[in-house]
Amino acid sequence: MWDKIVGLYLAAILAGFALSRVPTSALVTPQIKTILVLVGGIVIIVFAIAIIHLAIKALFHKHS
Repeated sequence: MWDKIVGLYLAAILAGFALSRVPTSALVTPQIKTILVLVGGIVIIVFAIAIIHLAIKALFHKHS
């Protein structure tokens, strides 16, 4: 179960990078690109923190 969650979080981080690297075109204006870069950066930060949280929890979790 834990591996699926981490995989999902990594996919979300990759999606954040994809959002932040969208090129400007006729459909994506500079204003929209600014919003996408902001959203992508927030997604990257949030899910990176979530992965770090899971790793710290696993580090200190005692196995019986």
